[in-house]
Amino acid sequence: MLPQEIIRRKRDGGELSAEEIAFMVRGLTDGSISEGQIAAFAMAVFFRGMSMEERIVLTREMTRSGVILQWSDLNLPGPLLDKHSTGGVGDKVSLMLAPIVAACGGFVPMISGRGLGHTGGTLDKLDSIPGYRTAPDRDLFRRTVASAGCAIIGQTDDLAPADRRFYATRDVTATVESVPLITASILSKKLAAGLDGLVMDVKTGSGAFAASLDMAEELARSIVDVACGAGLPTTALISGMDQVLGRTVGNALEVGEAAAFLTGTCDPRLRELVLALAAEMLRLGGLENDVAAARRRAEAALDGGAAAERFSAMVAGLGGPADFIERTAHYLPDAPLVRPCFAERAGRVTGMDTRALGVAVVGLGGGRARASDAVDHRVGLSAVCATGEEVGPDRPLAIIHAADEAAAAQAEAAVRSAVQVVEDAAVADPGDIVINRISGVG
Repeated sequence: MLPQEIIRRKRDGGELSAEEIAFMVRGLTDGSISEGQIAAFAMAVFFRGMSMEERIVLTREMTRSGVILQWSDLNLPGPLLDKHSTGGVGDKVSLMLAPIVAACGGFVPMISGRGLGHTGGTLDKLDSIPGYRTAPDRDLFRRTVASAGCAIIGQTDDLAPADRRFYATRDVTATVESVPLITASILSKKLAAGLDGLVMDVKTGSGAFAASLDMAEELARSIVDVACGAGLPTTALISGMDQVLGRTVGNALEVGEAAAFLTGTCDPRLRELVLALAAEMLRLGGLENDVAAARRRAEAALDGGAAAERFSAMVAGLGGPADFIERTAHYLPDAPLVRPCFAERAGRVTGMDTRALGVAVVGLGGGRARASDAVDHRVGLSAVCATGEEVGPDRPLAIIHAADEAAAAQAEAAVRSAVQVVEDAAVADPGDIVINRISGVG
């Protein structure tokens, strides 16, 4: 087979055979296909799309490009479950969700990523914890999952390596925003993790990759259908990202909020999303028969302290402090400059450009404009206002955590510009954070 002929067929709107897709994935993995050909293939798919059968084959072949984790030798007494988010501003859900599910009898081998652009990455948050190993060897990863019930780490070199090379090319050729390629990228890693069930959190709104509900539903349906077609029972929740999730944005700050969440201080919207996702995971894994019972079980694990114990066990198992949950503030780094950012006039928050708030944190040094950029884990925003709240002299829009005065001033201007404040505005219902549920087989 010739790569250029396969690219030509897709460019002209044809449907590729399983053999042609497998050939392209092998070339991605062994380097026999050039960067230019990878880019051309990605662009052809971007414009011409892929049928459901093509998506399933691409996902399956990318999964098989590397190691597929095996768990049977550990005789785990519960299902292997995971959740994946399409990314958002202030999204620290994984840090609470994994230990809640673990406390309910599930096992969560969560493969997470780093932040790029305006959304933060779970691994960057965990790097705020002294000693925590986001890249352990496979034996330590498996031992931690078995003992703590959950472990959150980064993608290893031998897990879906075709995706690693393909994504790097897509990132620099403006072809990231392709539903078939996003689907294959996410699911190849999840299938390689050897899961029994997956729940997707597909976000929509001003701070999400899928800004429109239509796009979020298209992506959610693609992921659910491809995952189920590849043998992985999957459900997707579509959640709102028109305001910051929780009250913090920035790596150490979000870890601090997650620890507070697990020990009793919960932002209501964040709690609602975490418990909704936990209930779906427990139902999908057969730990409860229906979502209502699963939610009650998740609430009991959270409110009774069992989830906090699992989080502590995970942190200690992966090299972090054994008393991290009890002494969170002692271990997390503080920014040199902390000050409130007030609105120019008192009033009620009627909306916000959530993406702009994420970009403001990147500007502080808390994220990456390029994959090679270093991250300052100390900086970010805390006490971020929510839609419908009143702000004024006694209630700032947010508290800025910065490395220096210049960065703080820049962030202050960005926050004021991003948050809409209206005098004498009526209280508006922000709506449920879970907008829709898309289910598949199982």
